[in-house]
Amino acid sequence: MVAGGEKWGSIEKSLDWCSLLFNSHLIAAQQVMFIGEYKHTIDEKGRLAIPVKFRKNLAKGAVVTRGLDASLFLFPKEEWGKLAEKLAGLPLGQSNSRAFARLMLAGAMDVTLDKQGRIVLPEYLRSYATLAKTAVIAGLYNRLEIWDETKWETYKRQVETDADSVAEKLGELGI
Repeated sequence: MVAGGEKWGSIEKSLDWCSLLFNSHLIAAQQVMFIGEYKHTIDEKGRLAIPVKFRKNLAKGAVVTRGLDASLFLFPKEEWGKLAEKLAGLPLGQSNSRAFARLMLAGAMDVTLDKQGRIVLPEYLRSYATLAKTAVIAGLYNRLEIWDETKWETYKRQVETDADSVAEKLGELGI
Protein backbone atom coordinates (compact mmCIF):
# COMPACT_ATOMS: atom_id res chain seq x y z
CA MET A 1 0.00 0.00 0.00
CA VAL A 2 1.27 3.42 -0.93
CA ALA A 3 1.43 6.03 1.82
CA GLY A 4 -1.45 8.52 1.83
CA GLY A 5 -3.84 6.22 -0.05
CA GLU A 6 -2.44 7.10 -3.48
CA LYS A 7 -3.13 3.59 -4.76
CA TRP A 8 -6.79 3.83 -3.86
CA GLY A 9 -6.97 7.37 -5.22
CA SER A 10 -5.90 6.17 -8.67
CA ILE A 11 -8.50 3.39 -8.58
CA GLU A 12 -11.11 5.92 -7.49
CA LYS A 13 -10.19 8.16 -10.44
CA SER A 14 -10.53 5.28 -12.89
CA LEU A 15 -13.90 4.39 -11.38
CA ASP A 16 -15.00 7.99 -11.83
CA TRP A 17 -13.93 7.84 -15.48
CA CYS A 18 -15.87 4.59 -15.99
CA SER A 19 -18.88 6.07 -14.23
CA LEU A 20 -18.74 9.16 -16.41
CA LEU A 21 -18.49 7.06 -19.56
CA PHE A 22 -21.35 4.83 -18.43
CA ASN A 23 -23.55 7.72 -17.37
CA SER A 24 -22.92 9.69 -20.56
CA HIS A 25 -23.98 6.58 -22.48
CA LEU A 26 -27.21 6.49 -20.46
CA ILE A 27 -27.75 10.19 -20.98
CA ALA A 28 -27.28 9.78 -24.73
CA ALA A 29 -29.80 6.94 -24.74
CA GLN A 30 -32.27 9.05 -22.78
CA GLN A 31 -31.91 11.97 -25.15
CA VAL A 32 -33.40 10.06 -28.06
CA MET A 33 -36.19 8.41 -26.11
CA PHE A 34 -39.59 10.00 -25.80
CA ILE A 35 -41.86 8.53 -23.13
CA GLY A 36 -44.85 9.80 -21.19
CA GLU A 37 -48.21 11.42 -21.79
CA TYR A 38 -48.91 15.16 -21.46
CA LYS A 39 -51.92 17.42 -22.03
CA HIS A 40 -51.46 20.86 -23.56
CA THR A 41 -53.78 23.41 -25.08
CA ILE A 42 -53.67 24.58 -28.67
CA ASP A 43 -54.06 28.32 -28.98
CA GLU A 44 -56.07 30.23 -31.60
CA LYS A 45 -52.98 30.44 -33.86
CA GLY A 46 -52.50 26.65 -33.83
CA ARG A 47 -49.50 26.75 -31.47
CA LEU A 48 -48.88 23.77 -29.23
CA ALA A 49 -46.41 23.80 -26.35
CA ILE A 50 -44.04 20.85 -26.34
CA PRO A 51 -43.29 19.38 -22.90
CA VAL A 52 -40.04 20.79 -21.51
CA LYS A 53 -38.39 17.36 -21.24
CA PHE A 54 -38.71 16.87 -25.04
CA ARG A 55 -37.59 20.29 -26.25
CA LYS A 56 -33.86 19.59 -26.28
CA ASN A 57 -34.40 16.65 -28.67
CA LEU A 58 -36.35 18.88 -31.04
CA ALA A 59 -34.07 21.93 -30.84
CA LYS A 60 -32.35 21.09 -34.16
CA GLY A 61 -35.70 21.02 -35.91
CA ALA A 62 -38.57 18.61 -36.30
CA VAL A 63 -41.11 17.35 -38.78
CA VAL A 64 -44.82 16.91 -38.08
CA THR A 65 -46.95 14.77 -40.37
CA ARG A 66 -50.13 12.76 -40.56
CA GLY A 67 -49.92 9.79 -38.28
CA LEU A 68 -52.02 6.70 -37.82
CA ASP A 69 -55.28 6.34 -35.91
CA ALA A 70 -56.13 10.01 -36.63
CA SER A 71 -53.09 11.34 -34.78
CA LEU A 72 -50.08 13.39 -35.82
CA PHE A 73 -46.48 12.19 -35.65
CA LEU A 74 -43.73 14.58 -34.60
CA PHE A 75 -40.19 13.43 -35.35
CA PRO A 76 -36.82 14.99 -34.59
CA LYS A 77 -35.10 15.83 -37.91
CA GLU A 78 -32.66 12.91 -37.63
CA GLU A 79 -35.41 10.36 -37.01
CA TRP A 80 -37.53 11.82 -39.79
CA GLY A 81 -34.61 11.45 -42.20
CA LYS A 82 -34.34 7.74 -41.38
CA LEU A 83 -38.06 7.19 -41.92
CA ALA A 84 -38.23 9.27 -45.11
CA GLU A 85 -35.37 7.24 -46.58
CA LYS A 86 -37.23 4.01 -45.87
CA LEU A 87 -40.44 5.42 -47.35
CA ALA A 88 -38.59 6.53 -50.48
CA GLY A 89 -37.32 2.95 -50.88
CA LEU A 90 -40.77 1.35 -50.88
CA PRO A 91 -41.78 -0.33 -54.16
CA LEU A 92 -43.65 2.07 -56.42
CA GLY A 93 -45.53 -0.80 -58.01
CA GLN A 94 -47.48 -1.56 -54.83
CA SER A 95 -50.49 0.65 -54.19
CA ASN A 96 -50.25 0.26 -50.40
CA SER A 97 -46.64 1.43 -50.47
CA ARG A 98 -47.54 4.48 -52.57
CA ALA A 99 -50.51 5.31 -50.35
CA PHE A 100 -48.51 5.11 -47.12
CA ALA A 101 -45.63 7.15 -48.53
CA ARG A 102 -48.11 9.80 -49.70
CA LEU A 103 -49.79 9.90 -46.32
CA MET A 104 -46.53 10.44 -44.48
CA LEU A 105 -44.46 12.49 -46.95
CA ALA A 106 -47.03 14.74 -48.64
CA GLY A 107 -48.49 15.72 -45.28
CA ALA A 108 -45.15 16.52 -43.67
CA MET A 109 -44.19 20.01 -42.51
CA ASP A 110 -40.94 21.29 -41.01
CA VAL A 111 -41.51 22.91 -37.63
CA THR A 112 -39.27 24.73 -35.18
CA LEU A 113 -39.71 25.52 -31.53
CA ASP A 114 -40.30 29.16 -30.70
CA LYS A 115 -38.86 30.83 -27.58
CA GLN A 116 -41.72 29.44 -25.47
CA GLY A 117 -41.14 25.88 -26.73
CA ARG A 118 -44.17 25.84 -29.03
CA ILE A 119 -44.66 24.59 -32.56
CA VAL A 120 -47.27 25.74 -35.04
CA LEU A 121 -49.49 22.94 -36.30
CA PRO A 122 -50.73 23.73 -39.82
CA GLU A 123 -54.52 23.87 -40.23
CA TYR A 124 -54.62 20.86 -42.58
CA LEU A 125 -52.90 18.69 -39.95
CA ARG A 126 -55.10 19.98 -37.11
CA SER A 127 -58.10 19.16 -39.29
CA TYR A 128 -56.77 15.66 -40.10
CA ALA A 129 -56.35 14.86 -36.39
CA THR A 130 -59.52 16.80 -35.40
CA LEU A 131 -57.49 18.82 -32.93
CA ALA A 132 -59.45 21.55 -31.23
CA LYS A 133 -58.46 22.97 -27.85
CA THR A 134 -56.73 20.24 -25.83
CA ALA A 135 -54.17 17.84 -27.23
CA VAL A 136 -52.37 14.90 -25.72
CA ILE A 137 -48.70 14.54 -26.55
CA ALA A 138 -47.60 10.93 -26.14
CA GLY A 139 -43.94 9.94 -26.20
CA LEU A 140 -43.30 6.81 -28.25
CA TYR A 141 -39.55 6.18 -28.23
CA ASN A 142 -38.33 7.96 -31.39
CA ARG A 143 -41.40 10.12 -32.04
CA LEU A 144 -44.17 12.04 -30.35
CA GLU A 145 -47.79 11.48 -31.22
CA ILE A 146 -50.26 14.34 -30.97
CA TRP A 147 -53.87 13.35 -30.33
CA ASP A 148 -57.20 15.04 -29.75
CA GLU A 149 -57.81 14.52 -26.02
CA THR A 150 -61.16 12.73 -26.46
CA LYS A 151 -59.86 10.43 -29.19
CA TRP A 152 -56.79 9.60 -27.08
CA GLU A 153 -58.91 8.67 -24.05
CA THR A 154 -61.17 6.47 -26.20
CA TYR A 155 -58.21 4.79 -27.88
CA LYS A 156 -56.39 4.28 -24.58
CA ARG A 157 -59.46 2.68 -22.92
CA GLN A 158 -59.82 0.29 -25.86
CA VAL A 159 -56.15 -0.75 -25.79
CA GLU A 160 -56.23 -1.17 -22.02
CA THR A 161 -59.30 -3.40 -22.37
CA ASP A 162 -57.52 -5.54 -24.98
CA ALA A 163 -54.10 -5.51 -23.28
CA ASP A 164 -54.06 -9.24 -22.47
CA SER A 165 -54.95 -10.22 -26.03
CA VAL A 166 -52.36 -7.83 -27.48
CA ALA A 167 -49.70 -9.19 -25.11
CA GLU A 168 -50.46 -12.76 -26.20
CA LYS A 169 -50.13 -11.85 -29.88
CA LEU A 170 -46.85 -10.07 -29.25
CA GLY A 171 -45.65 -13.08 -27.28
CA GLU A 172 -46.19 -15.20 -30.38
CA LEU A 173 -43.84 -12.85 -32.22
CA GLY A 174 -41.18 -13.28 -29.54
CA ILE A 175 -41.70 -9.90 -27.89
